[in-house]
Amino acid sequence: MMQNVHLAPDADEDDLYSGYNDYNPTFDTEDLENDVAFQQAARTGHGRRPSGTAKIPGTPTLRPLATGFGDGVARPMTAVRAAGYTRAAMRGSPFDPLGQGRGPISPLEAKNADSAEEKIRQLEKKVNELVEESCIANSCGDLKLALEKAREAGRKERVLVRQREQIACPENLDLTYSVLLNLACQYAANGMYAEALNSYQVIVKNKLFTSGGRLKVNMGNIYLKQRNYSKAVKFYRMALDQIPSVHKEMRIKIMENIGVAFIKTGQYTDAISSFELIMSTSPNLKTGFNLILCYFAIGNCEQMKKAFQKLIAVPCEVNYDDKYISPNDDPHTNLLIEAIKNDSLGQMERERKSMAEEYIMTAAKLIAPVIETSFAVGYDWCVEAVKTSQYVELANDLEINKATTYLRQQDFKQALETLKMFEQKDSNVKSAAATNLSFLYYLENELAQAANYADLAVISDRYNPAALTNKGNTIFAKGDYEKAAEFYKEALGNDSSCTEALYNLGLTYKKLNRIDEALDCFLKLHAILGNSAQVLHQIANIYEIMGDPNQAIEWLLQLISVVPTDPHVLSKLGKLYDNEGDKSQAFHYYCESYRYFPSNIEVIEWLGAYYIDTQFCEKAIEYFERAALILPTQEKWHLMVASCYRRSGNYQKALEKYKVIHRKFPENIECLRFLVHLCTDMGMKEVQEYTTKLKKVEKLKEVREQRIKSGRDSSARSRREGNASGDSGGTKGERLNARLKAFPETSEPYESSICKEIDVSYIDPLGPQAERPKTAARKRAEEDDFADEELGEDMLPE
Repeated sequence: MMQNVHLAPDADEDDLYSGYNDYNPTFDTEDLENDVAFQQAARTGHGRRPSGTAKIPGTPTLRPLATGFGDGVARPMTAVRAAGYTRAAMRGSPFDPLGQGRGPISPLEAKNADSAEEKIRQLEKKVNELVEESCIANSCGDLKLALEKAREAGRKERVLVRQREQIACPENLDLTYSVLLNLACQYAANGMYAEALNSYQVIVKNKLFTSGGRLKVNMGNIYLKQRNYSKAVKFYRMALDQIPSVHKEMRIKIMENIGVAFIKTGQYTDAISSFELIMSTSPNLKTGFNLILCYFAIGNCEQMKKAFQKLIAVPCEVNYDDKYISPNDDPHTNLLIEAIKNDSLGQMERERKSMAEEYIMTAAKLIAPVIETSFAVGYDWCVEAVKTSQYVELANDLEINKATTYLRQQDFKQALETLKMFEQKDSNVKSAAATNLSFLYYLENELAQAANYADLAVISDRYNPAALTNKGNTIFAKGDYEKAAEFYKEALGNDSSCTEALYNLGLTYKKLNRIDEALDCFLKLHAILGNSAQVLHQIANIYEIMGDPNQAIEWLLQLISVVPTDPHVLSKLGKLYDNEGDKSQAFHYYCESYRYFPSNIEVIEWLGAYYIDTQFCEKAIEYFERAALILPTQEKWHLMVASCYRRSGNYQKALEKYKVIHRKFPENIECLRFLVHLCTDMGMKEVQEYTTKLKKVEKLKEVREQRIKSGRDSSARSRREGNASGDSGGTKGERLNARLKAFPETSEPYESSICKEIDVSYIDPLGPQAERPKTAARKRAEEDDFADEELGEDMLPE
């Protein structure tokens, strides 16, 4: 009843909510069923349209808004009730502002996994995954797996192309390009250059690949690896023609490759043209160094100087020293500087700086002997040129290298003068020069001077590991091993990668008989250096000292894999195997040692003895003859050769050899005894001659022995007489009586050595012969138990 009552507003008050409940009766749908006109319209063609939700004009579905009525009803401005909604419009319907009464949203349409488009999409995804896996495997160094993945991606990509053709789907050129390029790269990485070139040709010949022409650079690289330099230059130039000038850096790199290819073919003039063009447009260190090499090859000294000046003018673009200096003592700033010193960018800067220094130093050492009349003058020119450049700190290094070159030329005087010039310079340079001087004097065995300069180097720079190592070397040479070990430890504390100090520390521990600590040093050194022959030998030697031959053999086997032709290592292996009782392995390594160094007497003696032990005296002759050739003044080896002939049954050769030995060594008793024995056995007439000679030699030997014995007695007697009293001696008669006492008395019979029986027995230098095996001994006669019995007459035959 109160709904039709409206209170009148005040005159001065603006009613914001006036007309809010008013609505146009046109939109009243309650009496539509009784509206004849509406029902007539519904039964016409308009009513036969697809059923849908009735809309209020100008509003969303079921949301009538009072936004534009035909009667000119204005939309009320309100923030209290829902704008545009009237009680009449919403009459009979529940309050549902979020539209939850309309039911759940229909689910999304499920993908059809069997459709051709979906299969193509999944196959593309699989191909991309295979290409990524191939690239990752290549970056990890697994080239074989990378190639397998690239091949599999190629196979699946061809299947994908056929499926696209079946449904007339456009091709994915980017995917095809990436698959072919990755396959070609993997072929090249695995050394399959023919297959890589074929894959590149497929890309280059396809006009749909717009950037395929750049891959001719890769083809040129393959031809360069195959040493087909003419084709490499051809493909480089073709790639250069297809790359626009805006890609300046890439064109520079291709021109560098062309210059390197010309150097390989010896066309230095063409290479110089390429390098000069690069140095005029975009100079870099590598190209400048190659330019110097080309001018050095053609012998143009003036151009070498100009190229060297261009090289040192290339900016390094690294302010390594200034960048990492803290402007104040702020601890946070210092921590930040220390953190960024060793990051990847800092490492790259250090590498670039070291590469620049290496190029400049190598170029200076190369051209110094040829650009001037003498080596010293040329080096001085290079030093002065470097001093005026941004690499001024390299001047001192060049001076030290100059002294090192003098050392290589055996000009020690000039080397000393050059190094002594650094005694007045800053501490780092002084330490380096003093270190070299100390080492120089140490090589000349002037330990006092070496120690003085080692002390100077240590005082100048206490953290110089080379100086501390030299100081330890001088103390080691004096025999103070404990103190030397302290200096080596200090050097390792300053630089743990100082392999010289670690090696010398191991040697010091060996001298101190601290075997376990020495072994630890050499094992650490082995982990650092890998296959170092000296380190492997020291480890094997320590295990031998420790009484572990098996470990010693294992390390020596590793050593011969590094130096397979070292005869001393091979003979050492043979000796260890011989001590272990493995004659076959010992024989193998002794033979290898003899093959590489056939002058080792120990090896020769062992091989000869081995053949004698195995009853192959004929083969032992070769080794004993070699020993006799090496040591011709020793009768031992000649006698062994003759004994081998005799043992092998060749008595005639043995006799001839003994005669030769007798002519060379006529006083050799063993040779004469063999001659007497052989001549007696063979019934020769010379037996009497050799018997007489043998008697004379034996008599001469006895006389010499008596003289030696009497000389010893007289010297002992004189010492006793001298010590008896202060008197120098007795009277002359007393001394004469003392001499006469040395002769036998007249009552004693005098025996002459001539009447003695001649000893023709001999000792075989090869040792006693092996006993003959008893394989055909006669069977003993069995004793008859009835042999002594007499037979009766009845047992006799009739």
